[in-house]
Amino acid sequence: MDQKLSNHLLILNKIVELEHSISLSQQISLVQQIYVNGLEAQEALLELLVKRRNIQKLPFDSLDGILFEKLYNSQSNFIQQSLKSYFPHGLMDFSSSCNIEYKHLQTLLIQKQYQKADHLTQLSLCKLVGLDHNSKRNWLYFTDIPLISSDDLKNIDLLWRLYSREKFGFSSQRQIWLANDCDWEKLWMQIGWKREGIACRYPSEFTWNINAPKGHLPLSNQLRGMQVLSALFNHTFWNE
Repeated sequence: MDQKLSNHLLILNKIVELEHSISLSQQISLVQQIYVNGLEAQEALLELLVKRRNIQKLPFDSLDGILFEKLYNSQSNFIQQSLKSYFPHGLMDFSSSCNIEYKHLQTLLIQKQYQKADHLTQLSLCKLVGLDHNSKRNWLYFTDIPLISSDDLKNIDLLWRLYSREKFGFSSQRQIWLANDCDWEKLWMQIGWKREGIACRYPSEFTWNINAPKGHLPLSNQLRGMQVLSALFNHTFWNE
């Protein structure tokens, strides 16, 4: 068997294995193993992503984020152009109750610019409740939270989840909160918003990379205490 055919079969076998993998760490490993085999391998990953998103229309999960992120960083012009052709608005073409454009947030998250993404998330949430650049405040009250549509809350949470390999997002924070019997102090400590009982100072004492504790980001108005997060964690979205 010649080398080209052997490499082709290796890629196909790895793709099949990847499609049936449910372990996040295994998915990351398999994508990397396939990716390093050159342009043919990257094309195979692109075909898998297109099949999942545009043909099968499967529910979004971490594999979609891993694939898109890897292909987004490809040095191949062909892959870059193909990615733009298949996904002109990014991996997800979102609808929004307030015509929020999520493509920029998606790009920041793919590029791991988490501090900028966190800031943009806060601005987006403010816009969703009717606060714009002319408003006297750029933070949320707990009474604002019900004004955020379920679709928009889902969009923002999904973006953070997909491009952090399920590490960040409101849903991650809420899961930790529920797992700790809704104990706020335990939540602050576990997600790294407090250290030795002392609240972290913004922005220098927060961790703006993927090595942060699970649930660390987005900060979601954390400097204003638990009322906003409580309203967020009790939003009707979670019961839909």
